[in-house]
Amino acid sequence: MTSYSERLNAAIREKRTPALVGLDPRWDALPAEVRGRRPDGERGSYSDRAEAFREFCCRIIDVVAPLVPAVKPQAAFFEECGHWGAAALAHVIGHARQAGLIVICDAKRGDIGSTAEAYARAYLAGDKPEAAPWGADALTVNPYLGADTLQPFVSTAVARGAGIYVLVRTSNPGAGHFQDRRTEGEALFECVAQTVEELARGDATGDDFGPVGAVVGATYPEELAALRLQMPHVPLLIPGYGSQGGTAADVAGGFREDGLGAVVNSSRGIIFAYHRAPYEDRFPAKDWERAVEAATHDMIQDLADHTPAGALRRGCP
Repeated sequence: MTSYSERLNAAIREKRTPALVGLDPRWDALPAEVRGRRPDGERGSYSDRAEAFREFCCRIIDVVAPLVPAVKPQAAFFEECGHWGAAALAHVIGHARQAGLIVICDAKRGDIGSTAEAYARAYLAGDKPEAAPWGADALTVNPYLGADTLQPFVSTAVARGAGIYVLVRTSNPGAGHFQDRRTEGEALFECVAQTVEELARGDATGDDFGPVGAVVGATYPEELAALRLQMPHVPLLIPGYGSQGGTAADVAGGFREDGLGAVVNSSRGIIFAYHRAPYEDRFPAKDWERAVEAATHDMIQDLADHTPAGALRRGCP
C-alpha cells in the first residue's frame, strides 16, 4: 500500500504543479445552460440542484484533470440538497478518482470516539476508492474537541493509505478570535500545530511526510512560513488564494525548496471564472469550460512564477 503523501507527491510531480481546484457549486452562479435543464422552478428542487451540481462538477473535473493533481469538493453545498446531494457528492468523488485525481473531501468532521471512527470509515478510502461510501483520498478534520478525537481519523488514514488535513490556521477574517488566544506564551493554533506535527512524524514515510496534514490559510503569510518550519513532516492545504485575497507570493512560504509540501486551493476563482475579468470578456457564456481551463492555466503559471513550485516546472525531482 502506498501512503497518501507519496501518492499526492507523485501526482504533484506528474502534473508539475501544486494547484488544487475546489468544487464549491452554487446554484445562482452555475452556467445558464446547466441550470436551464432543470425544470422545477427558478431555484430548482433539491433533486434538480443536486443533479445540476453533479453535472457541473463532473464537467469541471473533465477540464482540470489533465492539468492539476487534485480537487477538493466542499460537502456542505451537496448536503444542502439532502440525500440527493449526498448521492451527487459520491458520484463527483468517484468521477474525479476515475479521472486519476486525488480527492480531498472538505467536510471538516470532528467528534469523539466511535463517532469519529464512523466519520473516518465513511469518507476515507485511501488508495482503494471502494473502501468507503464517499471514497475520498483525504478529509478535512476539526480538532476543537481535543487531540484524542484526531486519533480515530489517523488510525483509519494509516490503515487505508488515506490522509487528513487538520484545521490549524484558517483563512477566514475571524479566525484569530479563537486561534490567536495565548496560554503560557503559545497561541492556540501553535499548540494545534505541535500536535499535528507529532502525529504526522510518527507515521512519516520515505518522502518525509506523514498522513496528517494541516489547513493553513494564505491570508497569514508570515504565520504560514513559520508553521512550515514548525511542521516539517506535515503536508499543507492552503486556502485563501485568489478570491479570498491571497496571492502566490503569500503562499510561497508553505513549500519546501523542491516545490513539495503544499497544495494551494482556488475554488470560485477557477470554477466560476466565466463570471469575472478577464475571462468573461474573452469567452462567451457557452464557452464557460474554456474560461475554467484558462483560469487554471493562469493559476498554475502564477504559482510557478512566484513560489518554489517553479522547481516542479523545471523538472526538478
